[in-house]
Amino acid sequence: MATKHAALHALIEPVVAAMGFELWGIDHVSQGKHSRLVIYIERESGVSVEDCADISRQVSAVMDVEDPIPGEYRLEVSSPGMARPLYTLDHFIRYQGHQVALKLRVAFDGRRKYQGLLAGVEGDEVLLQLDGEEYCFPIESIDSAQIVPQFDN
Repeated sequence: MATKHAALHALIEPVVAAMGFELWGIDHVSQGKHSRLVIYIERESGVSVEDCADISRQVSAVMDVEDPIPGEYRLEVSSPGMARPLYTLDHFIRYQGHQVALKLRVAFDGRRKYQGLLAGVEGDEVLLQLDGEEYCFPIESIDSAQIVPQFDN
């Protein structure tokens, strides 16, 4: 599965970069005969609906030629938003000090879901502070992670 993800990233990233955006991440979710490919794009000045439509057209053309996903799929292009998913160590470094929700691939201490303060990164481990304790999770053990938006009253 990681190889498939790497192949999709290698195919899509140059298209997104050529259009002046950062490829934040890719989610490919198989749903029986159908699947969904979500591409998250980022740019310092922001992402508009028109930007998403432009990138969708360009990526769609490349995907039609290369045909990396068998069967039917739905292509979605989006900004990562406030509850942005975190994929790489660089993402975890950028969002140090924010609240995050993690879901682990395998349970640790009897649970797979954790939410706490992102304390940073050490080597290839993500540091999470929760209930006065610090947890270290190797990035390979994290199935999904996202920022938990905080709103001031």
